[in-house]
Amino acid sequence: MDSPEVTFTLAYLVFAVCFVFTPTEFHSAGLTVQNLLSGWLGSEDAAFVPYHLRRTAATLLCHSLLPLGYYVGMCFAASEKRLYFPSQAPEIWRVFLLLAVLLPTIACTLIYYWSRDQWAHHPLARTLALYALPQSGWRAVASSVNTEFRRIDKFATGAPGARVIVTDTWVMKVTTYRVHVAQQQDVHLTVTESQQHDLSPDSNLPVQLLTIRVASASPAVQAFDIRLNSTEYGELCEKLRAPIRSAANVVIHQSLGDLFLETFASLVEVNPAYSVPSSQDLEACIGCMQTRASVKLVKTCQEAAEGECQQCYCRPMWCLTCMGKWFASRQDPQRPDTWLASRVPCPTCRARFCILDVCAVR
Repeated sequence: MDSPEVTFTLAYLVFAVCFVFTPTEFHSAGLTVQNLLSGWLGSEDAAFVPYHLRRTAATLLCHSLLPLGYYVGMCFAASEKRLYFPSQAPEIWRVFLLLAVLLPTIACTLIYYWSRDQWAHHPLARTLALYALPQSGWRAVASSVNTEFRRIDKFATGAPGARVIVTDTWVMKVTTYRVHVAQQQDVHLTVTESQQHDLSPDSNLPVQLLTIRVASASPAVQAFDIRLNSTEYGELCEKLRAPIRSAANVVIHQSLGDLFLETFASLVEVNPAYSVPSSQDLEACIGCMQTRASVKLVKTCQEAAEGECQQCYCRPMWCLTCMGKWFASRQDPQRPDTWLASRVPCPTCRARFCILDVCAVR
């Protein structure tokens, strides 16, 4: 593991993966195609379509050069292999060099084809041409997209590699190598999937991610999926003209309270269960009076005499939903990142408890 060859290989592999998928640290350091070539790419706000015509081409070329960069680096890291003389290099390295040269060659050929007739063959330009009037061309549509993108009332969200942009007329998804575009009046939107995560890597909060299928009425326009946080769903609906249909099995939580209750229930499920004595009957929840009591507060987070939590001696009196609402109501709305780790008093006897002390009744 101490050899320069292995060290360089691991370091370059990490660099290549981060350069392609660009984590937050690389964005902050400016190690992205957009930042390194900002002088040539221009401004996205000033000219959205021309910017992304050049950006997708530059990204494809830069990423295709990564294998060749590895070979050049290995010429110095493993000088004993004599890689700087391909004719004397081992056969496997000659094959690698051939592929490393072939990739940017193919990329350059494809970019040259895209750029002919002032980028008229680029996939983005060809998509925009489908919406052009007979007496105009794709550039007229591009001008409309540029104008609407400059407006401050557009909806925009998502990571740099999967941004979602909705203007008054267009629904767009910006990815690493492509820009998907569809006209609002021609699309059908369907929520096809939702994913619930107890913790978001960015904010330590529960998050629900929605996948929405954007399908154009025109078969020539390729359908695409957009992903966004459920808390942004309402803002998206306000910007869209077309309604969004939901699959039968998808439940959308648009508020932080809804997300917390979902996470609260999932965490209680993994806590130890409480067995009710056979002589005790469960009564209706005193919070909603609609369902039977289903949870009991039992100190399980620590030993009886340790920590801030206290043993509750109340009988089961609350359902899971009402207990979750009580827990949420005692939180600081300005500090949602502390909700899951906080302690609140029992709604009946005021003994303090945490989520680990909420046990489902069996």
